[in-house]
Amino acid sequence: MISAMVPGPTTALVIRRSALSGTRATLPVVAGMELGLYSWVVASGLGLSALVAVSDAAFVVIRVVGAVVLIALGVQAWRQLREPMHEVVVDEGAVRATRRRAASIGLLTNLTNPKLPVFTFAFYPQFVGSGPDALPNTLLLGVLHILIDAMWFTLVAAFVGRARTFFARTRVRQWLEGITGAVLIGIGVRMAVSEV
Repeated sequence: MISAMVPGPTTALVIRRSALSGTRATLPVVAGMELGLYSWVVASGLGLSALVAVSDAAFVVIRVVGAVVLIALGVQAWRQLREPMHEVVVDEGAVRATRRRAASIGLLTNLTNPKLPVFTFAFYPQFVGSGPDALPNTLLLGVLHILIDAMWFTLVAAFVGRARTFFARTRVRQWLEGITGAVLIGIGVRMAVSEV
């Protein structure tokens, strides 16, 4: 639970999406984030995250790609500063595409977060041990982790989504986009230049 509550790029994405589009529109982002996190859990269970954690080249690639993704998301938020607030989309095809895009942003954000393979490599083995039960225990612990993480981000989305009318005000929306963009770009730059 504590790991979910630590603010980072996923928190910024959830707050931005729920403030601007509502709680329901944020759920695909959360689902994508959890799929990305669970991918690292599976990799940990198979020993792959250990390779990423100790391979300088793999770690640098994930770190640089993650930085580019976060900076691009930050720039996208800044570009939204001047655009008018969009109304609810009624075209079902557009709604599905928007949901898929939201889920892919959540997925990509967690797949390219270099802290996740390090975390799963350091955290999970402490609780699952080794031997033939290591993989099933890792996967089970991962499901619990995903459920807690998803509940936390759904609560954040619901809380922020309830204040959506406040965030729909032009000045407030611009402020949110500017702050979110700066946070994502800042985290991306920090990720690009730091070791972890």
